[in-house]
Amino acid sequence: MPDDPFSAGLEQFSRAMALPWRLFSKPSGDAFLEALRRRNILLDALFYDVRVVTREEAADLSPAKAGEGTILIVPPGGGGGLIVCSTIESFFDAGGEEISTLTVAGVGSSALGTAAFARNVADAIGAPVAAVVSGYGLADLVTEATGGFLWLTGLTTLHDLWGRLDRSLDWVRAAATDPNAGGADPVVAERDADVVLALLRDERARFDLIVAHSKGNMVVGEALHALQREDRVRSDHIGETVHIVSISSRHQMPRSCRQVTEIVGRWDLIGSFATRRDAPPDVVVPDAWHHTNTDLVGHLPVTRVLKEVLGTGEDAAPG
Repeated sequence: MPDDPFSAGLEQFSRAMALPWRLFSKPSGDAFLEALRRRNILLDALFYDVRVVTREEAADLSPAKAGEGTILIVPPGGGGGLIVCSTIESFFDAGGEEISTLTVAGVGSSALGTAAFARNVADAIGAPVAAVVSGYGLADLVTEATGGFLWLTGLTTLHDLWGRLDRSLDWVRAAATDPNAGGADPVVAERDADVVLALLRDERARFDLIVAHSKGNMVVGEALHALQREDRVRSDHIGETVHIVSISSRHQMPRSCRQVTEIVGRWDLIGSFATRRDAPPDVVVPDAWHHTNTDLVGHLPVTRVLKEVLGTGEDAAPG
């Protein structure tokens, strides 16, 4: 019996139960954005292979435990339960130095969609992966109000404008941080791109593969461009040693990134609106659309395609 209906229902229930806690800790924006978060749980069931997340794991993915910027350690199916890490340090304390793959889901995914996408990737490589939960700030309000799609059609400037406004409200978030934590940890600050940036700049990280889906590629791109501006040496090292796999989107990565593989579905009209069009994608998956839920027709089979790309070294799938 598939777990996804139960997982989606449990996530809805956990959000409702956690709403008073969210309003108390961050009154500025959570009430305004809660309706969008609820909608995204349904999007997760559409766009991601949520059946691979067990009922026990779903119970740990409430917003109080796994909000935006949280890091998940997700093993392959049958390899044990996932681990929720609320800070960068807790991630490394849980064995983060041994993890070689970083994933970021998109379409404004909740922790449920993030875990499902990460599980697909973990199954492909046969090892645990790190997954950063993407989510909502004011910067995401305009684009996510339409399901995370319109950023692909030229709203990047508007997203940046709201991003600056969002960052100007750091004094509100400071009230919810631990004064003894020693500063604004990127996870506490709830910035998905900042958490990815913090992981990439940390010398303890040993990533050699980054896999992102849809808008998650924009998060990865923002982090990589920021790292290039602040530390060119580190940026060049990552560009030379890390393989970036972009699924269902073709966001421009820094030129220092030597190995970028773009995977799109043949009928993916959403991904085709991406801004980078100077070359054809590396892999075109026949009869696939934007979603990765293997229970639905027209899905992009993440695990199988990644096994082909990473295991055989082929640059393109037949199609």
